[in-house]
Amino acid sequence: MKEKIVDRNILSSIAAEEHSRGKRIISTSGCFDILHAGHVTYLKEAREKGDLLIVMLNSDSSVKGIKGDGRPIVPEGERAEVIAGLESVDYVCIFDEPTPCELITLIKPDIVVKGGDYRDKHIPEMDAAGAYGGKVEYVGLTEGCSSTNIIERIRRGEKP
Repeated sequence: MKEKIVDRNILSSIAAEEHSRGKRIISTSGCFDILHAGHVTYLKEAREKGDLLIVMLNSDSSVKGIKGDGRPIVPEGERAEVIAGLESVDYVCIFDEPTPCELITLIKPDIVVKGGDYRDKHIPEMDAAGAYGGKVEYVGLTEGCSSTNIIERIRRGEKP
């Protein structure tokens, strides 16, 4: 499982090799702070779009910048290990930037997958993928499943 967690230099080599073999590379990104059914479904659907799924995982500092103080709940190393443990995921790479655009430019996935909540919005990933001919596609979201919702329910002492 830990062999699936790689740094950007190793990931770049892996992506180049897989592209040379004609493999269709899919990438997605996110915080994946508290893994839930929505994440698992999302990643499974993303993987079905190609031959190899790379998850670009926001680092702890990146999550804090996006979500604010008190986040992430789960440290990046543990989040990476849990994501790497999923059958649908081939590789995980942690990034510090606010967006995964540098990694997208480096590995040139054929498809960058985002959740349906980004549909009809201009996101930086579109420009990064478009620069080399990649594209952005969307997968559905599982209603009511989010790390933020889970955290809020726990804080309020609510049961599922």
